Amino acid sequence: MASVAYYSHPDYDLHVQGSVHPERPERTAELTRYLAGTDAWAELAHIRPEIASLEHIELVHERRYVEHVAAVCEGGGGLVDGRETGSVRESFDIGRRAVGAVTGAIDHVLAGESDSAFCAVRPPGHHAMPTRAMGFCLFNNVAVGARYALDVRGLDRVLIVDWDFHHGNGTQTAFWSDGSVMFFSAHCSPAYPYTGAVAQTGEGPGVGCIVNAPLSPGSGNREYLDVCDTVLAPAAEGFRPDLVLISAGFDAHRDDPLSLMRIDTEDFGVWTDRVRAIADKHCGGRIVSALEGGYDTKALSESVEEHLRHLLA
Repeated sequence: MASVAYYSHPDYDLHVQGSVHPERPERTAELTRYLAGTDAWAELAHIRPEIASLEHIELVHERRYVEHVAAVCEGGGGLVDGRETGSVRESFDIGRRAVGAVTGAIDHVLAGESDSAFCAVRPPGHHAMPTRAMGFCLFNNVAVGARYALDVRGLDRVLIVDWDFHHGNGTQTAFWSDGSVMFFSAHCSPAYPYTGAVAQTGEGPGVGCIVNAPLSPGSGNREYLDVCDTVLAPAAEGFRPDLVLISAGFDAHRDDPLSLMRIDTEDFGVWTDRVRAIADKHCGGRIVSALEGGYDTKALSESVEEHLRHLLA
């Protein structure tokens, strides 16, 4: 059996985006309650993450934007992007703690203390751009984690697998011309944020390291596995990552209020196995997974359990 670290913190439940909002505190609160009632809970190494340093946040985000988020929160909170991404006074530190979960998990896994890790964080991150909030996301947790693994921990190549229902446009932007990060996204198209076309492959050193697999509304496990086998696996074979990060959104589930897909709970376990096979082959099984979307709390909790069981197997 593999060892898996579980990064969570009660402060994640304090982040509020609005009085009626799909990205709500119950996501992590109910996830914790549900998982605590499963036998998988005792098999996890439970770790409370630290708040990420501003230096680490600024590996991806411009200082002016970080200062903007801090100012909005210090003023009592409110919309950070003027549209859809809200905050309360505590959200600046909560967002930094979400990043801190990913960087801490990377340290933990690279040290060999666990084979892999899952970060049950809020707010999510993959829409957050280097210069602005977007799509319920303050800071791009996984993008900062990848940059941290490269710049601070000295890795050469990081693979990000994003299976959220929505395209991770913020992550794509962060590594568009990089070359040291391969970003793979399987997502619904057309759907928010209306990016992630196959033709979007990066530029300069990043050409070929942006790998998009848009899927039509109504797609199910067969279509997702097809792109895993025919797009992701060959791309990873040529890239040979030192670490795999997962932007683990569970909002493609058929019961999710934002989903147009036909994904069942068990399918997330199958996807986890596909990513594990890549990590086992290229980087000693080292995976750090971080929560992105998933807005039906029952479907989210059951899907995370499935994901964890397949990481533990």
